Amino acid sequence: MVFSSFSFLGLFLPLMMIAYFASGLLFRNIRIANRILLIGSLFFYAWGEPAYVVLLIGIALSDYLIGKKIGSTAHPGQRKRMLLISIAIDLGALAFFKYSGFIVQNIYSLLGMAVPSLSIRLPIGISFYVFQSLSYIFDVYADKVQAEEKFPDYLLYLSLFPQLIAGPIVRYRDIAEQIHERHTTLSGFARGTTRFCAGLCKKIVFANQFGAAAATLLDQDLSHISMAASWLGALLFAMQIYFDFSGYSDMAVGLGHIFGFTYKENFNYPYIARSITDFWRRWHISLSSFFRDYVYIPLGGNRRLQVRNMLIVWLLTGLWHGASWNFVLWGLYYGAFLIVEKWADRKDLTLPGPIAWSVSMMIVLFGWGIFYYTDFTRLIQFTKGFFCVNGLYASQYMKMVTVWYQSFWLLVAGILAATPLPRNLYHKYIACRKPLAILWNSAMTGCALYLCFIFLVGESYNPFLYFRF
Repeated sequence: MVFSSFSFLGLFLPLMMIAYFASGLLFRNIRIANRILLIGSLFFYAWGEPAYVVLLIGIALSDYLIGKKIGSTAHPGQRKRMLLISIAIDLGALAFFKYSGFIVQNIYSLLGMAVPSLSIRLPIGISFYVFQSLSYIFDVYADKVQAEEKFPDYLLYLSLFPQLIAGPIVRYRDIAEQIHERHTTLSGFARGTTRFCAGLCKKIVFANQFGAAAATLLDQDLSHISMAASWLGALLFAMQIYFDFSGYSDMAVGLGHIFGFTYKENFNYPYIARSITDFWRRWHISLSSFFRDYVYIPLGGNRRLQVRNMLIVWLLTGLWHGASWNFVLWGLYYGAFLIVEKWADRKDLTLPGPIAWSVSMMIVLFGWGIFYYTDFTRLIQFTKGFFCVNGLYASQYMKMVTVWYQSFWLLVAGILAATPLPRNLYHKYIACRKPLAILWNSAMTGCALYLCFIFLVGESYNPFLYFRF
C-alpha cells in the first residue's frame, strides 16, 4: 500500500485516524493508542507483504531481546558478543534477501558457468527497518539510550507505518519519549495534514509527471542520443527522484505530526548546494547521518585513514541503494569527489559561488545517470551523449523538443519548488499574520488534496522509487 493510492487515502488512513482518536477520547490511555497504531502498522505492511511481516517481527524480537541483554550486563565481552550477534542477524537477513542473487550471479560469471535464476523477492523497506533496528542496538551498546522494556513498544518503533517502508531512518533515541508519552493536538493535526498534503502533491503532481517525461528520453534507444536529450533526461530524472523521495519524507513527517510524533527532517533543498559535501548534508539526511555516526566515525573518521574510511562509507552507501554494479560505481563516484573536496579545502581552494553551484549540479546530474542505468552498456551510451561524444545527432531531435515543450512549465515550477523561495515568501508575507496563515493553509491543503485526487484518477504511472530499497 502506497501513500498515493486510493486504498490508503480513502480507506486505511481514515479508518486509522477514527480508531486512534476515538480510543483517545474514550480511554485516554497511551498504551491502548500504541496498540491501535501497532495493529494498524502491521496491517499496513501485511497489505503488500503478508509473508514478510513475519520477518519484520522476527528482526524486532531479536533486537529487542539482544538490546535487553546488552542493557542488563556490564561485562564488556558479553556486551560485544551480543552486539556482533545482532549485526550478524540483521545484516545477514539484509544480505540474503537483497544481495544473494547479486553475489551468486557474480560468482557464477567469474567461473564461466550458467547463472541460475533466483526468485527471492525483496521485502519492502527492509533496508530502512534493518538500519533503524541496528541504530537502536548501537545506541544501547554505547549507553546512549536505555533498552526498551516492552516488546510491543519496540515493535511499534520499528513498524510505525509513516516511516516503515521508505524512511526516514528514525532513531529510537529521537522518539523513545514520544512512544511512552505524547499528546495529539489540533495544531499538530493541522500542521501534519498540511505537510502530508504538500508531500502528496510533490509525489503525484511533480514526481509522476517528471518520471513519465524522463522515461521518454532515458528509456529510448541510446546509441545516438544527443547531448541535449541526455542532459534534459537527467534533469527530469533529478526532479523526479527529489520530489518522489522528499515528498514521501514530507508525508511521513506529516503523518507523524497527526499521530503525535516528531520526526527529523530528511531533506533540506539539496539542489541549492554549492559542493558535493553540502549536497549530501541536505539529501537523505537520515541515511548520511547513519553512515557518519555508525560507520565513518567508528572507523576513525577524520583522525586516521580518512580516505579509506570515506571510500568504505561510500561503497556501502552505493550498495545500500541496490544490488547492482552501477550502485557500487555511483557510491564510489561520490566518494571520489568528496575526497577531492576534502583535499581542496585543506589547500584553501575555492570556486566563486555560481561556478561552484554549476559544477556541483553537473556532477549530481551525471551521478543520477549512473544511478538510473543498471545496464552498463546503456550507461556508456548515456555517458557518450552526456559529454557529446556521440556528436550532434538530430535523429531524435523531435522527441527531445516535444518533451521539452511538454515539460517546460513543469520544470519551471519544479525548480522553483526545489528552492527555499516559496517557503521564504510564505514566512515573510503570510506566516506572521495568523488569521491569514490559517486561511491560507486550509485553502492550499484543500486545493492540493483536490488536485492530487484529480491526478490520481486514471493515473497509471505512480511508482515510489525508494520502495525497492
